[in-house]
Amino acid sequence: MTPIPDTGYRLCQSSAIADWARAAHGPAIRALQDEPRRHGGTWAVGLDLLPNAPDGSIGAALPWQDLGLDPQPLHPAQLSAVFQGYPRRDPDETEAAHRFRITRDATHLDGLLPLGPDKRRFMKEPHAWILGLALTESDAAPLVVWEGSHHLIRAALARALAPHDPATWGDVDLTEAYAEARRVVFASCKRVALPQKPGQAVILHRMALHGVAPWAEGASAPPEGRIVAYFRPLLPSVEAWLRLP
Repeated sequence: MTPIPDTGYRLCQSSAIADWARAAHGPAIRALQDEPRRHGGTWAVGLDLLPNAPDGSIGAALPWQDLGLDPQPLHPAQLSAVFQGYPRRDPDETEAAHRFRITRDATHLDGLLPLGPDKRRFMKEPHAWILGLALTESDAAPLVVWEGSHHLIRAALARALAPHDPATWGDVDLTEAYAEARRVVFASCKRVALPQKPGQAVILHRMALHGVAPWAEGASAPPEGRIVAYFRPLLPSVEAWLRLP
């Protein structure tokens, strides 16, 4: 795998990536037709929705070499589709949650899941990396990344996990450690918007904080919305997630 820079993300572009995006576009549109939308009809989460093969191909090969990634088995890609007006407020969404989505891009750490009635945070999905491939021409609601945030997140969660047996790390409550680390990230890291078009891709460090910017006035997208396909293969353990580069 080509190393991810100290920023926490790496951008790439090629004709082979564009070929993959063109091949995936039609299947993605069909897969999203009946997908429920959240946030007042402005976002379809599209988890495990693209009918790609385990090698990532879907009428065209996923160009692993151009992406700088080592081939490995993949899940069906998420199809994150955003529509004009994102984010509107859902009836069951708190004002604070909606405000965070607008002012902080709903910034989050993938795999750190809110569980139980109190939504406590546990690392249940230790991803190896996050790959995003644009499927539509759009400058709307781009991916947002906090540069260098993976260093702060790693340090904070390492401190929280250190007293525990690594075999139990997936069951350690990380709520407070994560909340404090996120506050430090917001105060000290640069927020960077990464709009993409078909033929371009972004690889995020698995610990990089990221989100989706609100739909800005004057932004444009085709009728099917701003669609990005995401792959997040899993590592064998939380220990590997924490200790790998």
